Amino acid sequence: MYDEKNLIYIMTMLECTEKVWIYSGKYTTASDFIWADEQQPLNGVISLFIAIGEESKKIDKNLKKDILTQMDWMSVAGIRDKISHDYRGIDEAILWNTIKKELVVLKNALVEMVDLINPSKEILNGFLESPYYRHLGYLR
Repeated sequence: MYDEKNLIYIMTMLECTEKVWIYSGKYTTASDFIWADEQQPLNGVISLFIAIGEESKKIDKNLKKDILTQMDWMSVAGIRDKISHDYRGIDEAILWNTIKKELVVLKNALVEMVDLINPSKEILNGFLESPYYRHLGYLR
């Protein structure tokens, strides 16, 4: 029903989501995260959010409409624009809330999309065998 080309965008967003949690996981506060290690974890997460926002713009609009999980796709794409154009204007509390609470909603929506696409085992395994998508074994 949905074109499997959407998988590349969805899988990339899922992997980015997992890496955001890996990069931020050892910190307990927004400030600790923001200022850790010369801001290396922050800069990694910012790059991942840019990728998430960019890839979200490429997913079929009908697929976005047909998922049950409520997602504000404009906000997903908008975070990319905000970060890309106003790096110093990032609100650490909003970023931390997004990491700790909002990303799980995005992940659930993306997993639901994979289910709706219902890719062949061959295609799905092709993604999951790639080292790039090594954190997505839960899709098997």
